[in-house]
Amino acid sequence: MNRTLPVVRLRVPTDEDAVAWHRVFDHPDVMEFHGGRSAELSVYEELTARQRRHDAELGFCLWTMLDEEDRVIGFTGAQPWPHAWGPAGEIEIGWRLGRDHWGKGYVTAAARMTLDRVRAAGVGSVVAMVDARNARSIAVTERLGMRLAQTYTTPASQRQGHCFRLEL
Repeated sequence: MNRTLPVVRLRVPTDEDAVAWHRVFDHPDVMEFHGGRSAELSVYEELTARQRRHDAELGFCLWTMLDEEDRVIGFTGAQPWPHAWGPAGEIEIGWRLGRDHWGKGYVTAAARMTLDRVRAAGVGSVVAMVDARNARSIAVTERLGMRLAQTYTTPASQRQGHCFRLEL
């Protein structure tokens, strides 16, 4: 099914975006594969600060995702894989979207923009780490042309995670 994707805008996260991310992600469905509940505000404050550093140093980050009315609806972007296990040394693309905005094509549109931006920054390939039960995110990887490369057992949750890969 080909449909017109919505207008979405990406920006480097601001200090205020930490509060917005905390608010839009505070839903059990959104956090189902991320511990079940929204992290403390301080976690989002550190995350947005780290993303600003990534943007300054690498030319990409997890950007704040804005809808047609410039409302914060989530994030998408890329960053170095932050763990010692899994695809260490690789650039991971990822996304998280507020529950009210699911099923409208925002993540696909923003992830395609991300691929264009990381390609322009000189990145040759990306990975996406997705919980094996997360059918929605797996569908996004497929729409992006990514292919399943490896399966991991995540150390903290002991769940299966899929590593999808795409050569740019």
